Amino acid sequence: MTLPPAARSRRLILVVDDDLIMLGLLSKFLAAEYEVRIASSAPMALGLIADGGREPDLAIFDISMPGMSGLELAGHVRANTTIPFLFLTASESGHTVDLAAAHGALGYLLKPLDLAQLGAAIVAALARADEIRGLRDSETRLSQALRQGRDTGMAVGVLMERYKTDRESAFKVMRDHARAQRRKLADVAAEVLASAESFDILATRFGAGPRN
Repeated sequence: MTLPPAARSRRLILVVDDDLIMLGLLSKFLAAEYEVRIASSAPMALGLIADGGREPDLAIFDISMPGMSGLELAGHVRANTTIPFLFLTASESGHTVDLAAAHGALGYLLKPLDLAQLGAAIVAALARADEIRGLRDSETRLSQALRQGRDTGMAVGVLMERYKTDRESAFKVMRDHARAQRRKLADVAAEVLASAESFDILATRFGAGPRN
């Protein structure tokens, strides 16, 4: 199996299958290119994940396992982690495809496995997982920027009301204060909002409402 340079780093893959022969086959094959962890049941897999440490870059779950199925395992993983996963199944029915999609899988692998196709599928799944992770990180940064921008605007409004000044002057005072203390503007804004909230809470104790 020839992989592109980016895929040759030791990415961590978790393989979960109650068929020990299949588990051994997958582990041996993937170990040539990746770091591999194995589990023969869903509870065992959840234990490995809960132990902390490094989170797998990709997981492969057999759908049909006694006790907790791969689908149930996927539900737990999706609800509590960001680990991307593939399903392993002997069925290629439309229902199986629908189930895989509904549970958030990147795809599914068919038994019996074609090892050449398996290698390509792993590379493609890792690439897709990296893309999704990048989008998620971008959304997080955007949400944080919007929140910080909203907090800054609210803090400017608090200063305008409390010191009877205009927006530009209030912003300049807050910005200059942040620069003088070598702090982020968003942190100063959060401090202003926290102080305003404290003033309003204390005002109620004196029988007055929040200042308008």
